Amino acid sequence: MKLRNLYLLSLLIAALLAVAGGLQAQQESAAVTAAAEGGKPLVHNKTLMEQIREGGWVMFPIFAISVAALYLIVDGSLRTGAKKALPAQHVESVRSFFRQGDYVGAYNYCKANPSPFTNVCRVAISMLGEGKVAVEDAIFAEISKENSHMQTYISYLSVIGVCAPMVGLLGTVTGMIRAFSVLGSSGIGDPSSLSQAIGEVLVATASGLFIAIPAFFAFYLLRNRAAKVLHDIQDTMAGLLRKMPYEQLAGAHIGDEELYAAAPNWLTAPAVAANVNA
Repeated sequence: MKLRNLYLLSLLIAALLAVAGGLQAQQESAAVTAAAEGGKPLVHNKTLMEQIREGGWVMFPIFAISVAALYLIVDGSLRTGAKKALPAQHVESVRSFFRQGDYVGAYNYCKANPSPFTNVCRVAISMLGEGKVAVEDAIFAEISKENSHMQTYISYLSVIGVCAPMVGLLGTVTGMIRAFSVLGSSGIGDPSSLSQAIGEVLVATASGLFIAIPAFFAFYLLRNRAAKVLHDIQDTMAGLLRKMPYEQLAGAHIGDEELYAAAPNWLTAPAVAANVNA
């Protein structure tokens, strides 16, 4: 799955670079055509790399943030998808075990095929011998755990949405410092240096906003998607456990987890005999 995430991430980066390069080439071609038809002198249009270079040193952390945002978006989309969180094959297999009353087989299947749904189902099956209330509490606790696992990665998109404009603002401040420094040392006699410093201000600010806007959008979209898939898991579990014969399963221990809760040692036969002899 990690290789798949990296593959999708590389495809997204390549697609974005291709689109950006295509738009830049289209703009340059249109400018050349318009200049040739109007008989006006050609104006040099800056390439994408030149514009990025204008942003200064702050473009390096912004690029790293953009790669992290793309990775989190792809990873969150995979984590919150129904094919990964609630696979139809897992649901149908567990239903088949439940129809046969083979709860041990259902437990082993869930353990051998981990997913958010099978994780919740495995915990619920292991608590069948403790009664309905214990099963419902176990389902709630496991769903909360799966929700925390999903939201941990998704919440980083919110952090990126907040930090990216701040990084761009840092570049804006440093660019303004340079602009005022140039203006103070050479006045308006060196317009190229002044325009370069102003360009750094604008590119850094725009780059930070360009990352923050889709990051915030993806954050809210993936958060709602995670909530929906967890709600679907809860509904599926409610259907599976309907009419569950808890009375016949009372006291049963399903699963291979070791039970550490034993009878108090002072109630065992040797301890009682020792007290009587004393």
